[in-house]
Amino acid sequence: MPVQLEESWKEVLHEEFEKDYMKDLRAFLRTAKTEGRTLYPANKNIFNAFDHTPFDKVKVAIIGQDPYHGHNQAHGLSFSVQKGVQFPPSLQNIFKELLAEFKDFKYPDHGDLTQWADQGVLLLNATLTVEANKAGSHQKHGWEIFTDRVIQTLSDNRSGIIFLLWGRYAQAKADLIDKSKHHILMSAHPSPFSAHSGFFGNGHFKKTNEILEKEGKKQIDWQID
Repeated sequence: MPVQLEESWKEVLHEEFEKDYMKDLRAFLRTAKTEGRTLYPANKNIFNAFDHTPFDKVKVAIIGQDPYHGHNQAHGLSFSVQKGVQFPPSLQNIFKELLAEFKDFKYPDHGDLTQWADQGVLLLNATLTVEANKAGSHQKHGWEIFTDRVIQTLSDNRSGIIFLLWGRYAQAKADLIDKSKHHILMSAHPSPFSAHSGFFGNGHFKKTNEILEKEGKKQIDWQID
């Protein structure tokens, strides 16, 4: 797996790729490929979140857990699917919350969230690959160490980032974030199993824009065209 990381991220994370855990992760992925297993997303999209949201452009971070494991869904952005793919339930609920928060929001006809990423929303999954049809199959193989380091590096070297932590898994990442420098918004996960327990009505998208406006930054246009 050749590493083709966006230059600003490569500058702050280059040491990670020489560490033992990353070498073990590469070996694990190579073996999976050699055995003919189908992995998602495609190699070119593994670091897609970093490509679209350079290190110094991050304004918001939405932390997910795994890439989607269905055919043609995942493309390296948390909660996002490629155009033409049916919306997963969590993404449907994200759009429902946006409809509730913004009167002029229109339900999108695709679930590609690249427009958010290009505005400074880092859509980061804790695990960046998965085997087809096997949810969680690449957990605890090293990706979490890497993405925890991403969060810590943002926390240490930037300020004023708004972290949206939905569900217990994402909320555990709060320990990596300097709360004196950054903003943390937490709620239930948008999954159908928990959305009615605090995701719906959390107001996170509007609150994010209020914080950005207060800090003199351009707000996020959440509309997906």
